Amino acid sequence: MSDKDKATDRRDFLQAGFLGTAGVGLAVASTTSVTMAESDPASQTPELTNEVDVLVVGGGTAGHVAAIQAGRAGASTLLVERNSQLGGTTTTGGVSFPGLFDAWGRQVIAGIGWELVKESVEMDEGTLPDFAKVPERHWHNQVYTNQFLYALLAEEKCIEAGVEIAYYEFPQAARKTEDGWEVDCVGFGTRRKVRCKQIVDCTGGAEVVGMLGFPRLREDERQPGSFLFMMGKEHQPGRNQIHRLYVHGADSTNSRTATRANLTGRKSILEKLRKEKKRLMHLQPETGFRESYRIEGETIITVNDYTSGRHFEDAISNAFYPVDLHTKTGVKPKPLKPGTVPTIPLRALIPKGSTNIIVAGRCVSSDRLANSGLRVQASCMGMGQAAGTAAALAAKSGTTPLSVPLPEIHEVLREHGQIIPGQA
Repeated sequence: MSDKDKATDRRDFLQAGFLGTAGVGLAVASTTSVTMAESDPASQTPELTNEVDVLVVGGGTAGHVAAIQAGRAGASTLLVERNSQLGGTTTTGGVSFPGLFDAWGRQVIAGIGWELVKESVEMDEGTLPDFAKVPERHWHNQVYTNQFLYALLAEEKCIEAGVEIAYYEFPQAARKTEDGWEVDCVGFGTRRKVRCKQIVDCTGGAEVVGMLGFPRLREDERQPGSFLFMMGKEHQPGRNQIHRLYVHGADSTNSRTATRANLTGRKSILEKLRKEKKRLMHLQPETGFRESYRIEGETIITVNDYTSGRHFEDAISNAFYPVDLHTKTGVKPKPLKPGTVPTIPLRALIPKGSTNIIVAGRCVSSDRLANSGLRVQASCMGMGQAAGTAAALAAKSGTTPLSVPLPEIHEVLREHGQIIPGQA
């Protein structure tokens, strides 16, 4: 056979094969699709419906504590988290150095957050600070915590409290009902409808509050985020801090801005590795964000409220940290005056004009300077426990969190180990 004949045969074979495959492929694809739809319902996008007392959105610093508390208080609880683990800043963000649980020689925040931190340190054979000693620098009493162990314990305690966890999901829409909310949550391969009596928004940027159209606050400029990593030497979880670099302009408002922050942070780390010619030993999966939207609540905590240690009449948790605003040039913490312990009022967790929804975490209603101290982990854990309590009690009594008698909230918090403002 000549080369020309061989080429012709090969061309005819390829054309026939292409047409034949295309034709068969279309038929098979069509037949297979119908067959799977008819014989294998699991192949379709699942439709799930949950009817619960409390829906907690966001399993970060405040959210997992809120969910555990709601579950322990007897409320059926669903926790929706868009990532793959609980703990937020402490775990995914890598700031496994939470604080501050103490002020001026005494513990002022305890409860479920402290239970988790303490248990993870003890199980990891780590060291707890002596809260009876007032440190020279505030960060000396932050607690070295094994971030990986913490995530496991947080998940275990949720399950023990009867909390159902839905990872990789997030609300897409929410509608008011006669006795609460109907929320559409979506994940890959999953559509979930949640009917709940109360929502606890622990998303950091009050994303559910924004979705519902309630007012939020945010400045044009935001504090830089931090990307945590370790190069040159082994990272020892629960024993040392990780290296960090600023990601200026970091914005967690949406997937696009969060992606931009992560790309920027990783590029900077790669440049640093090449410049210093060191091995990369550890890298957190994403940027740690310091601020985003805050709610406009039934009251707004001002920096004067914070630095004066104002005791709000509806205080549900203590807070303690310097005013700590990060800028492009760094941060110069402004310590509180000796004896000052700020408090957080229930009204600062309630979106203005809302019912059956409460927030917790760094989206607390506050001005920017007050928020720079309120946003830290121990304070957010305290808010989370209070929000979980108020939501559970409101669901039980058929009311809204702001209508739950304050003594009832305090009683449940006390039963679950929290320190009530003014009673530390």
